[in-house]
Amino acid sequence: MAKRDYYEVLGVPKKAADEDIKKAYRKLAVKFHPDKNPGDKSAEESFKELGEAYEVLSDPQKRAVYDQHGHAAFDARSRGGGGRSPGGFHDPFDIFREAFGGGGGGIFGDLFGERADPTGPQRGADLRYDLEISFKEAVLGCEREISLFKPENCDGCRGTGAAPGSSTKTCVTCGGRGQVVSSRGIFSIAQPCPRCEGAGRVIEKPCPQCRGAGRMDKTSKIKLKIPAGVDTGARLRSTGNGEAGVRGGPTGDLYVVLHVKDHELFRRDGDDLACELPASFVQMTLGAEIEVPTLTGSASIKVPAGTQNGTVFRLKGKGVRNVQGYGVGDLLVKVVVEVPTHLNSAQRSKLQEFAELCDASVNPHHRGFFEKARDFFK
Repeated sequence: MAKRDYYEVLGVPKKAADEDIKKAYRKLAVKFHPDKNPGDKSAEESFKELGEAYEVLSDPQKRAVYDQHGHAAFDARSRGGGGRSPGGFHDPFDIFREAFGGGGGGIFGDLFGERADPTGPQRGADLRYDLEISFKEAVLGCEREISLFKPENCDGCRGTGAAPGSSTKTCVTCGGRGQVVSSRGIFSIAQPCPRCEGAGRVIEKPCPQCRGAGRMDKTSKIKLKIPAGVDTGARLRSTGNGEAGVRGGPTGDLYVVLHVKDHELFRRDGDDLACELPASFVQMTLGAEIEVPTLTGSASIKVPAGTQNGTVFRLKGKGVRNVQGYGVGDLLVKVVVEVPTHLNSAQRSKLQEFAELCDASVNPHHRGFFEKARDFFK
């Protein structure tokens, strides 16, 4: 399905000011946010589409490129594989938080008309995990399991903090407000209640396992599916694998930041791969068919007779699969002459004999260089 125009997605004209673009995004992002539309796949896709459009149009440089080239500017294949996509689109939830200036789940209640209750359930914190993967895992995709030591709901009280059969009651110190107010002259200062620590309620009999905290630090094993085509800096969002919520609140999310190891043979350039292939003087001079390693096996290139050192051959579709689904990159093979070493006397003699048989026509570039040099010095 063809992508919709980013201006159309946000419902703004092409000459819209930056502030108008931000206002349009904020309005629509709240409307289609998955937390406001649970289970609605259509709303979720609209939310992702809005994030992609806003990420481009809110950045002056990306917007200028988009205005000139459209969606093709962010498709490495349409540019002949020349370099990394200027987009590299981020998680739509990250874009949402950035646009609203919020770092956690606390902003959602205000946006969706539900003021957060400081004494009620609170969403658990998001977590970050840095994961190093191999070059092959990054370009082909893989599954990994990680271990994370983090706060989880207590098994004994299931997150309530109260022992089985016990309950909570309103804090008599703050009257359930979670805050106490003290007056100092003309000023009134509100502080968290020292007895209930801001919860507004106290536990009659704390859970013996977690001592009333409702959470305990545990080691969790989390399985991750890493898509093909990721690169260093890519972030994966694992929903519900952050810290457990407080007082029965929802669990936060886990953000996995990827770090890709270098490869011995291949160097990555966007969705393209590049490598240097050593070839002998004879192969370059007489021509040959040379085997080339690729990510999925081996291929071959035909080196014509007289190929010069540094010539680059392109193998279509032998690169990296684009993580956004825009096709597969190419493999760029640079042929480099390997100069013979450790010659024996017979080899050296034959090579000298060959050199004596060569006249200026054999090395036209060499002759042309020195002719230009003489003209320069004249």
